[in-house]
Amino acid sequence: MDFNNRIFHRSLSSSSQGPALSIYRKGSAPSVYGGAGGHGTRISTSRHMVNYGSDLATGILCAGNEKMTMQSLNDRLASYLEKVRSLEQSNSKLELQIKHWYEANTPGTSRDHSAYWKQIQELQNQIKDAQLQNARCVLQIDNAKLAVEDFRLKFEAERQLRLAVEADLQGLHKVFDELNLRKTDLEIQIEELNKDRHLLQKEHEEEVKSLRAHLGKNVNVEVDAAPGLNLGAIMNEMRQKYEAMAQENLQKAKEQYELQSETLQQQVTLSTEELKGAKDEVKELRNSCQSLDIELQSQHNMKDALEHTLEETTARYSSLLANIQRQLNFLEDQLVQIRMDTERQSNEYNILLNIKTRLEQEIATYRRLLEGEDVNTDYLLSTLEEGDIKKTRKIKTVVQEVVDGKVVSSEVREVEEMI
Repeated sequence: MDFNNRIFHRSLSSSSQGPALSIYRKGSAPSVYGGAGGHGTRISTSRHMVNYGSDLATGILCAGNEKMTMQSLNDRLASYLEKVRSLEQSNSKLELQIKHWYEANTPGTSRDHSAYWKQIQELQNQIKDAQLQNARCVLQIDNAKLAVEDFRLKFEAERQLRLAVEADLQGLHKVFDELNLRKTDLEIQIEELNKDRHLLQKEHEEEVKSLRAHLGKNVNVEVDAAPGLNLGAIMNEMRQKYEAMAQENLQKAKEQYELQSETLQQQVTLSTEELKGAKDEVKELRNSCQSLDIELQSQHNMKDALEHTLEETTARYSSLLANIQRQLNFLEDQLVQIRMDTERQSNEYNILLNIKTRLEQEIATYRRLLEGEDVNTDYLLSTLEEGDIKKTRKIKTVVQEVVDGKVVSSEVREVEEMI
């Protein structure tokens, strides 16, 4: 291995500034210095020595011994690869933990929100059913009011009819009283006519007796003259005539009285039946009106209860929606935090990956040097300097208050902090 007229300087550090590799050409023979723990190494001349790394242990100087140099480089390479593998395993564990935590704590749309929306849909359907039931109750109440108004009009008509029938009954009572008076007058007239008849009959008998007595005392003188009138026959004829007239008048009065009495009795019976039917109908209407009033009151009570239940349900589910919104905001904040942590760990992983890449490049360079590759000119392999990077995180929180599916108030909070 030819180290003449060359010098190589290697410095490694695990700080945030990153490793740097520089190759310089000198006019002296080189030597190799390796750290114990794989924290740093150096190839230099006997006249020039540079130390990089705060934790570099006491080195072993290997001059012209390729086997010792290869062993030292192999140890350092194994140490670096072991560190890289351990960092990759740690990063994989962190990513797996983040994934598990994200799956366990992030609310899934198909698991949680669908259940909430299903409950909300069911409650909205119940509210719609209650509104439909309320509308049906209102319609039934209106129909009941119309029926009550119809029954009231019928009741008024029947009451007017009853009053008319009662007025007719009063008129018929007056007619009946007049007929009774006429009957009484006719009976009185019949009695007077009978008295007159008896009086005329008595006077006729007395006159006949007086004439017979007068004729019995006087001398009978027979004279041929025209036959005299038969007063007895005339009286009998007159009596029969008056008796027939009286009997005829009495019969007519009786027939008229019986006819009027029968007609009046029929009218009274018909009016009584109509009055009884009207009373029964009024009683039924009164019972129906009372039952409708009771049903109307029960419907009002049910309506008030449904409205109260609707208000309580709306308030309860508005509170549930507000709680769900707060939980969603909290989970969104956690999701933002997780994303920021993931980005930070991804950046750290990229930094470690860059370190690994640089280490592999340095190992390849060492391998080329150990295999005797000739470097004719001075050149710079890699220089990476990382300065201080300031990172800020802005968290924006939106808090909304939802009532009856409408956004009542909205508040936006922004928090900016250094990472």
